[in-house]
Amino acid sequence: MTPAPGHPGHPEHPGPATPYGTPEAPRLAVRGEAHLEVDPEIARLGITVQARGTDRRDALADLTRRNTAALDLVKTYADAVEKLETGAFSLTPELTRHGRGERVRAYHGRVRITAELTDFTALGELTTRLADLDLTHVDGPQWALRPDSPAHRRARQQAVREAVQRAREYAEALGTTLTALVELADTGVQSAQPYGIETSARSLRTMTFDAAAPEQPPALDLEPERQHVFAQVDARFTMAPPAL
Repeated sequence: MTPAPGHPGHPEHPGPATPYGTPEAPRLAVRGEAHLEVDPEIARLGITVQARGTDRRDALADLTRRNTAALDLVKTYADAVEKLETGAFSLTPELTRHGRGERVRAYHGRVRITAELTDFTALGELTTRLADLDLTHVDGPQWALRPDSPAHRRARQQAVREAVQRAREYAEALGTTLTALVELADTGVQSAQPYGIETSARSLRTMTFDAAAPEQPPALDLEPERQHVFAQVDARFTMAPPAL
């Protein structure tokens, strides 16, 4: 008598899950990893323009002028600059520490600018020219890859091939072969700095209150820092029964 459909004994019933495989179809779980070292694609510069004065409007005017000078300088490298953004702006009063009442001693203004460059040949020259501006702080460069960089795809594909190769080696050690792929799980792709350390960034600051010298400062010799891309996948296969 054939059991009713849906009953565990029915031929079409899928049966209980076997996460660890069966003697007839042993399962093999491996992890594939990939580590690529590639050239960076973009370089970020953090530019902070500052101004200070005892009069609020004078401080704001100085800040506006210096901000415009920094933006105009970056825009002269239009072919090399992929993105130019203005971030935080602040104008903060500094109060006197002594005396009665609240008296403003000075006003401090600050504007944050971020520039992303793709042409590294102009990077050293732009960095030193920015650092030569009055009350301008330059952080960078910070090297990076684009989110859609082909390096990420290459790392994922290499991790899959490494998982298949590792599974085949285990199967060969047992004197058998792989029969099917049961599961492939992406554990994520990470673009990280070497050994998980932050990208080193040069910091340049100019505190002169005089006009910039007529002669252009010498360009820094900046060597792009290689980027490290990691990928991992977990894969599960079934094997033909080995002859143990």
